[in-house]
Amino acid sequence: MTTTTAGGAGAAPPTDKRPGTTALTRTRRSVTGTRRAVATAFLLPALVLLGALVVYPIVYSVYRSFMDQAGTGFAGLDNYKALFTDATIRTAVKNNAIWVVFGPTVATVLGLIFAVLTERIRWGTAFKLIVFMPMAISMLAAGIIFRLVYDQAPERGVANAVAVGVHDTFAQSSGFPKAHPLPVHPLKAGGGGSFVTKQTVRAGEPASLPLVGVVPAKMPGDAEPAKAATASGKGVTGTAWLDFTKGGGGKPNVVDPEELGLKGITVEAVKDGKVVATATAGANGVFTLPASADGSVLRLPADNFREPYNGVDWLGPSLVTPGIIGSYVWMWAGFAMVLIAAGLAGLPRELLEAARVDGANEWQVFRRITVPMLAPVLAVVLVTLMINVLKIFDLVFIIAPGSSQDDANVLALQLYRSSFGTDADLGVGSAIAVLLLLLVIPVMLFNIRRIRKEGRR
Repeated sequence: MTTTTAGGAGAAPPTDKRPGTTALTRTRRSVTGTRRAVATAFLLPALVLLGALVVYPIVYSVYRSFMDQAGTGFAGLDNYKALFTDATIRTAVKNNAIWVVFGPTVATVLGLIFAVLTERIRWGTAFKLIVFMPMAISMLAAGIIFRLVYDQAPERGVANAVAVGVHDTFAQSSGFPKAHPLPVHPLKAGGGGSFVTKQTVRAGEPASLPLVGVVPAKMPGDAEPAKAATASGKGVTGTAWLDFTKGGGGKPNVVDPEELGLKGITVEAVKDGKVVATATAGANGVFTLPASADGSVLRLPADNFREPYNGVDWLGPSLVTPGIIGSYVWMWAGFAMVLIAAGLAGLPRELLEAARVDGANEWQVFRRITVPMLAPVLAVVLVTLMINVLKIFDLVFIIAPGSSQDDANVLALQLYRSSFGTDADLGVGSAIAVLLLLLVIPVMLFNIRRIRKEGRR
């Protein structure tokens, strides 16, 4: 029979004399305690940074929001009252509401459409790459791009170049927007922007319709030197020309060799208030009216002098916010598309095919199966974009010109202006920062609840 001694190899492990304890319990507690100490040591630098970079600024901003402009006196709720009484800040709050409603919604809807459609085309990957590319551009660069896109001048702004091109396709622009007669000319104002002859015209007596006010460089490229009309016994003839000679010289009401005809200008013969004939001047300015125009007054209608269509004032007070939201959607629709496409790839295909076999059309499959099953992904995209637009600053600051920046104002921009502008008030700026924090908290709580719910599944 073998016996063991207290320090021998066969000795039993020492036991805790306390009732209910074992060596395994002590070992677990020891290991757990060690792990907690190590975890605390690793987390401590992060916690210090979190406190210094997040907690302290939040606490100090709340404190500063109750102080006056100089920061030396207690202002109470005055700074918060300013958020609802100052017209500029109220505009920023209203614009932020517009951003939160439309920005994430439009970007998510477009991302959903793109994700669904790219699954059905052969070059879907290339299309996704093109749509996602704006995400690689900084907000600063995107703002500069769209400041040029929305430029009022059609020769520089792409948006207005398209608008003018479409408009001029259906409504021809005037070639002589600033043309007008001189007092010595045989024309006078006819009302509504038109001009009429001072005397009636007769067949066999050429009529003269001289105008000025058109820059020669803006004349039609195929305009020819004006030619004096010859008398015709069968109708009324005449010449409409630019009564201006480069470098000076020439005589008024006389067609000089270097003067150009007003090609394409419309001439009307009016009797008793009714238009009896119409003619269009040729490249040399000569026009011919039928014999029925004899004894009538010639009129140059206002359409000849209508100002050219210059497009839409995209950065004006009424459209600046929708225009900037459009630039935001251009950047973030690709982000929404990529996330939704990832969720779409994980949908059970057999369920979709079963619905089609049961007779559901594509719209019913999309509305009743695809969208409900993508609800968690759509929620992620919407929440992310809502948080993003609450702090939007760069695009508004860069795209909106100074004349309409107040109309495009948002809370983040107003925070910058109130804190660092020429008439800075750090108390009001801190109150705006606290308001932004309060607006973000409900969205964050919703996101946390959603994540926990997904984790329980």
